[in-house]
Amino acid sequence: MEHTYQYAWIIPFLPLPIPMLLGVGLLLFPTATKNLRRMWSFTSVLLLSIDMTFSVNLSIHQINSSSIYQYVWSWTINNDFSLEFGYLIDPLTSIK
Repeated sequence: MEHTYQYAWIIPFLPLPIPMLLGVGLLLFPTATKNLRRMWSFTSVLLLSIDMTFSVNLSIHQINSSSIYQYVWSWTINNDFSLEFGYLIDPLTSIK
């Protein structure tokens, strides 16, 4: 169950590469990208399905255990300034 929470940061970033590749492809190679649009859409739907599976698994674990999990990274640390980012998984945020 700890692995489910540990890799929860992947959920928002899993479908991200396909739209980025499509955008760059349309800027650099517009005709080739337009011809390959069906293949890109299949890959995008596949990654969204995997993402949905991870999200449902995380929600089921959260509903069954109702524990709170928080993970925070410190990105930059200066004398009095610290920029931290992370994610929080609790019963309210698992509903989406």
